[in-house]
Amino acid sequence: MTSDTARILHLQRLSTEDGPGIRTTVFFKGCPLACAWCHNPESIPSQPQVQWLEQRCIGCGTCLEACPRGCLSRDTAGAIVIDRSCCAGCGTCATACPANALELLGRTLTVDELVREVLKDRAYFEASGGGVTLSGGEPTLQATFAKTFLQRMRAEGVQTALDTCGLMSPATLETLLPYVDLVLYDLKEIDAEKHRTFTGQSNTTILENARLLRRLIAESAPATRLWIRTPLIPGATATRENLLGLGAFITSTLDGVVERWELCAFNNLCRDKYRRLGLTWAFAATPLMTAEELAEMERWARESGVAPAMVLATGAARS
Repeated sequence: MTSDTARILHLQRLSTEDGPGIRTTVFFKGCPLACAWCHNPESIPSQPQVQWLEQRCIGCGTCLEACPRGCLSRDTAGAIVIDRSCCAGCGTCATACPANALELLGRTLTVDELVREVLKDRAYFEASGGGVTLSGGEPTLQATFAKTFLQRMRAEGVQTALDTCGLMSPATLETLLPYVDLVLYDLKEIDAEKHRTFTGQSNTTILENARLLRRLIAESAPATRLWIRTPLIPGATATRENLLGLGAFITSTLDGVVERWELCAFNNLCRDKYRRLGLTWAFAATPLMTAEELAEMERWARESGVAPAMVLATGAARS
């Protein structure tokens, strides 16, 4: 990868969940966290991956012959099996497949290519007050590209948002923030050891960067808006203790700069993603939360000391 290219997972157009208005969300590939509940497991590794979409497969076998390393085979039921220890993610099989049953996850784009794609949606941004959101994965892992792209969007008059897990160098945060209109900052778990258990990393740097973010907004980027996001994961983050602790941190550290604290309801629609990648998901049997449970989470968050009006639970609930 070079400074003017990035590995992009995909673009989600007409998004209404990653900031205000209608947005185009750019999902970067690669993340420093490995959250046990991750809804985009394909975004964690930085290298390209291939997945097989069985509903599209016509059984022609073209992919078996196309793979230059012989990483594909069939099982006894005729399903395509990808040897992950062998596959380099070159995408040759996906290109050869006449039915698009093999999909390459992660492609290299230049800044110019990404700008052209995003600007196709300019009319939606202008009509709705939306814009572009950089998400992932973790876009700050490809910070030089992200900065150039954000600068280009600013020059085009497009509103920008950065969706981040917060695990980055302070220098990266300082470099990107001047070109970001809205920061969507994840605070998942207040306890450092539980955070490490759930995500593979401590939250120490994440909390330190939250403090830095507050200072930067106060001193040099007062127009930048800040939303905090917390995933509500049954058996993990969705506890009264965690929400009270996070709320206390927001009140003591980020008071006055947080516009919204969004509680993101657990979603289990990603189960097939794990299966297609040959991964076991610890939350595969976990049901959606009920509306009553979500309301209780909102109540706990509002009791934590934050301004109650800033708390908002989002996502689907089971009936």
